[in-house]
Amino acid sequence: MDEYSGSMGSDADVAALVSIVGEVEGAVVLLTAAQVAEVRALARAGQLAARQAAGSPAVVRAHDMALRSVAAELGGVLRVTDRTVQSRIDEARDLVEHYPATLVAWETGRIMRGHVRVITDAGSVLVDASPERRAEFEAAAIARCERDTPNRVRSEIEILAERFAERSFTDRHRDAAAERRVRVVPGAAGMSDLIATLPTVIADGIIDRLTQQAQIIVDAREPGNAGSAFGARGAGGAASAGDSEPDRRGIDQVRADVFSDLLLAGAPALDPTATGDGQGSLGAIRAQVQVIVPALTLLGVDDGPADLVGRSPIDAETARCLAGNTHSWARVLTDPVEGTVLAVDRYRTPWPQRRFLRARDQHCRFPGCRRAAIRCEIDHTIDAAKGGPTALWNLAHLCQRHHSMKQFTRWKVRQLPDGVLEWTSPTGRIYREDAPAPPVAFTPASISTSAVDEPPPF
Repeated sequence: MDEYSGSMGSDADVAALVSIVGEVEGAVVLLTAAQVAEVRALARAGQLAARQAAGSPAVVRAHDMALRSVAAELGGVLRVTDRTVQSRIDEARDLVEHYPATLVAWETGRIMRGHVRVITDAGSVLVDASPERRAEFEAAAIARCERDTPNRVRSEIEILAERFAERSFTDRHRDAAAERRVRVVPGAAGMSDLIATLPTVIADGIIDRLTQQAQIIVDAREPGNAGSAFGARGAGGAASAGDSEPDRRGIDQVRADVFSDLLLAGAPALDPTATGDGQGSLGAIRAQVQVIVPALTLLGVDDGPADLVGRSPIDAETARCLAGNTHSWARVLTDPVEGTVLAVDRYRTPWPQRRFLRARDQHCRFPGCRRAAIRCEIDHTIDAAKGGPTALWNLAHLCQRHHSMKQFTRWKVRQLPDGVLEWTSPTGRIYREDAPAPPVAFTPASISTSAVDEPPPF
């Protein structure tokens, strides 16, 4: 019997999957054609409204009324509100009139709808840019989108757009940070959403610290008797001394309870790792944030944005502050042409392989996954149990989800030179996963690869 029969079924199931994948591909082609046709039609509707309002003494009001009328007409056909249609018309005009190359790339299947959204969202900072600069940004963005999934390219495209913007990211971030706030949105069943609008690096650090603290509580449970030390919480998040029901909270629930404890009590009120009357391990946990800072930004030569791996760009001022306060930092040497990582020079870190792989991979190396490397596991491409060595050419970061999938399904992977992973799906399709080119690029006069394990010949 096939060793994977329990998780993937028989070869007949694989054949059926091949057929299904083909059907989905065909459906995507038809769907794309229909969506592009809809975008072009909506754009024409907006242009028609603009022509109807042309020459009116009250241009703004006349245009709005004409657009409302057109949107209402289409809303009756689409069975959505005229406000929704009006918003879609605005988006369609923006795409057709300002991103024609993006629309063509989507129509011809070079990129997907998600890529289009990434490009237009990022391009919103180019409202004052010249048509030439916008076209230059668009061409570079399309080329990048053709090689990866939308969630992977989003931060890179956002940083790219910042390079073409007339006003610096740092200036706009400073204005946005002045609008930071916390608000409560009432919900159903006695619940509410507490929403904090914060600088991205602060928000990311908060969720990281909450996750670490919650994980310690989950890990500290004794199997079968979790409720004896710290039982299920009530509405206030605290456990009573007499609780006997096992703690069945999931990680999201525990994280929310720790969040409440930290804000209401200043420190976790329930810390199963505490000894004595001081804070336990939870109080000592500090967030880890992985940031890539271009050298010129670090030196203050320019105010270009830095990359918060797995999230989005951050402003130069915050990046320089983080670099100045960190206890250790890494210099990443990259190939001046390809941009691939050749070596890492880092102080006070005894794990050279780990730091090299973290700099090279940046995130999970399964196609499309963007979970940051600091949240992933280092996997042996050729299993150690099968003789795979612990060498750079046989190691890559995988998140727990995709690490398990590699182990227990028919997905296969092999590692090519320069950290390229070649994934083969159960249907035999091959997906190439290139090592990401980091925004930081040091280009020494001569490059040596002596610090890098040489891969075997392929």
